[in-house]
Amino acid sequence: MKDVFKQFKFRKVILALADMFMVAVSSLITNFMLNGLRFYKQTMLPREMFISISISMLCCVACLTITGAYSKMWRYFKKSDYLSCIYGIVLGMSAAYFIVTIANVKAPWQYAIIHGLFSMLFICLFRFVFKHTFIEISDTESSSSPYKRTMIIGGGRAGATIIREIFGIRQLPDVKNTPYEPVCIIDDDARKLGTSVGGVQVVGTTGEIQKYVDEMNIEQIIFAIPSCNEEDRQRILDICSKTSLPVKVIPFISNVVFGDDSNPVVNQIHDIKVEDLLGREPIRFDNDDIKSFIVGKVCMVTGGGGSIGSELVRQIAKYEPKQIIIVDIYENNAYEIQQELIMEYGSKLNLVTLIASVRDYFRMNQIFEKYKPEIVFHAAAHKHVPLMEVSPMEAIKNNVIGTFNVATIAQFHKVKKFVMISTDKAVNPTNVMGASKRCCEMIMQYLSQQKTNTTEFVTTRFGNVLGSNGSVIPLFKKQIEDGKPVTVTHPDIIRYFMTIPEAVSLVLEAASFAKGGEVFVLDMGKPVRIVALAENLIRMYGKKPYEDVKIIFTGLRPGEKIKEELLMDEEGLKKTSNKLIFIGSQIQIDPDSFIDSLTMLRDAAQENNEQVAVEALHKMVPTFTTPEEFNSKTVITKNDYKDYDEHSSSDKDAVTV
Repeated sequence: MKDVFKQFKFRKVILALADMFMVAVSSLITNFMLNGLRFYKQTMLPREMFISISISMLCCVACLTITGAYSKMWRYFKKSDYLSCIYGIVLGMSAAYFIVTIANVKAPWQYAIIHGLFSMLFICLFRFVFKHTFIEISDTESSSSPYKRTMIIGGGRAGATIIREIFGIRQLPDVKNTPYEPVCIIDDDARKLGTSVGGVQVVGTTGEIQKYVDEMNIEQIIFAIPSCNEEDRQRILDICSKTSLPVKVIPFISNVVFGDDSNPVVNQIHDIKVEDLLGREPIRFDNDDIKSFIVGKVCMVTGGGGSIGSELVRQIAKYEPKQIIIVDIYENNAYEIQQELIMEYGSKLNLVTLIASVRDYFRMNQIFEKYKPEIVFHAAAHKHVPLMEVSPMEAIKNNVIGTFNVATIAQFHKVKKFVMISTDKAVNPTNVMGASKRCCEMIMQYLSQQKTNTTEFVTTRFGNVLGSNGSVIPLFKKQIEDGKPVTVTHPDIIRYFMTIPEAVSLVLEAASFAKGGEVFVLDMGKPVRIVALAENLIRMYGKKPYEDVKIIFTGLRPGEKIKEELLMDEEGLKKTSNKLIFIGSQIQIDPDSFIDSLTMLRDAAQENNEQVAVEALHKMVPTFTTPEEFNSKTVITKNDYKDYDEHSSSDKDAVTV
């Protein structure tokens, strides 16, 4: 029976018939009362009563429809909605009295007024009683229901597809029911308010999400506007995160409309991801250019088992390379990506997995001689800032000397293209890791500027990668899941973020049109406050920041900046064919002084002479400064970052510093 009542058009008909019945009853009661009081000089004839009642019923239902009395679901009728009933009855009775008078039916104005008052009372009372009776019945049923009360955000094509599939799947005997019970739709299009999509009513705008979550006992939210612009997406997801409810999203509209029919859209709904809260749209790259660059080539990836390296291997494998060579010193990671690719491609992919260190010049030379790679992606590096501050020799040996080894060997063996993966921490570095990566960039430019060079050396530079080894997101997730406070180093610290697939796509596309010597920089939009990222991640777990999960500010770590940069002042920017990828201008490297400094750095590192090595690093990288000096000159303003919670600093009293 409940399923029948969910058909909104049927409910409208039932309610209209009930209203007509109450208008008729009100007319009879009014006539009986006035007769009993001997108000009439002449009693209304049955024919006149019939005409009066018929006209009153039709006029009242018509006017109730106009005032929106039938556009609200009974369960969610509010005080303000009763006014639509009152307005409808006043208009309806006025119109009926006018028509009756013209038809020369004897109905005094006192009759019309009292009839209208009784009709208002009965119609509003009926709605009030039915609402509470319906709530009791439906709540009793829903307490044992496998479905969760769901709010759909978006009444467009995607939302309609989701609703249609949810109800359609329930009719299939061999398919398990989905855990969704759509009860309302939120949409900012004023023309849709009061209408219904697939039997589910559009009740309000995105600004009223919290209001309808409370009123309608919502248990989960589905964000069904996959193709909306990023600014609106960010705003709406911010509001959703504050409801402390699970939020799920659907894929892009092309997947919804043109996707594989064998994979229902309901199955494509997934939990909201942190990358959904980035302050920009996901970056798209030209796969045709990448494919023509990779197809039929022997590709080597150093650090191929790491976060970036393994994703590089995954994406390269899609473009039909002649061979992929994974080089990594950590056998567990190398084994995992090897097995993943074997399960995915089997014998179709020519894959070689080698355990080797980029520090070992002779071992790397042996690999190049045997496999003759045409394209090398150099992702092997130590990247953890605080750890490298404690062990600076390891950063220099692995990052600087390792890069010089692999790059010079690649040059000797006439590798076509060498792509080195850098970081925003290389710009005006305040730590050994960042300074070592800046040295790597300088090695790329030094080698590319040699007249006898035949290898195209390329640098790609980007910010923090969401979900990579050592990033804040896995740490925050573990802290929340373990019931521990979330630790943030500083309330004002901001960072650029991108996803691992974005980072790798940048590397591949930049490499596809690079000519050698460039530093490719991604336009990543505005950086994000780490504390705001932590707050929204806590909300995504259905908890309240500072109440259910504390946020502790631990202080800046060794070598840590308040604010990262993507470009040095002297580099400037040049546009590329991709509007989101820019080229930093080359900085001329003096070969003699560079090699002298590099030799001094190498010797000090091999002797584990930390003081001399760090001094040599400062000499090689003039912009290498202390974090204290950099941070003291850095002022963070609201314009510097994309903050998705304007109230994120309002809970200072609850913060433990």
